[in-house]
Amino acid sequence: MKKQSVYLTPEGVEELREELDDLTNVKRPALAERLNKAIQQGDLSENADYIMAKEEQGFLEGRIQQIEMMLRHAVLIEENVSGDQVGLGSRVTVLEQGQEEEETFRIVGPAEADPVKGNVSNESPLGQALMGSRVGDTVTVEAPAGEILFRITGIQ
Repeated sequence: MKKQSVYLTPEGVEELREELDDLTNVKRPALAERLNKAIQQGDLSENADYIMAKEEQGFLEGRIQQIEMMLRHAVLIEENVSGDQVGLGSRVTVLEQGQEEEETFRIVGPAEADPVKGNVSNESPLGQALMGSRVGDTVTVEAPAGEILFRITGIQ
């Protein structure tokens, strides 16, 4: 299996470390205690508490492995200080054609993408269109409703 880089901001790395700490030091021991109590109830084949706890354990361990892999392969995204070309870490202000209010997005890796927070993946259609662009450029984004044009008004 090919090792794949995971692009993360310093804040993203910290959030993952905090989540990993919570999962391994709080949730894992609590789940182990639940499993132990369920096992003590006897017949495991019809024990709903045991079955649910085992399913939760599978999800918990999967998430722990996922976070550990992401941190092992993390490539740190620094704030784009040049400001003349959009790259990972850039904060890009755009004006959508036909709109009056500008929007600002931060270009991040897929692991941190959260459009509600303004974090757009460099692999998303918008992120791909913005990458490498400069102030004054107009980019076209293919969306389900059709093409959307954005004019770049600022890069930080």
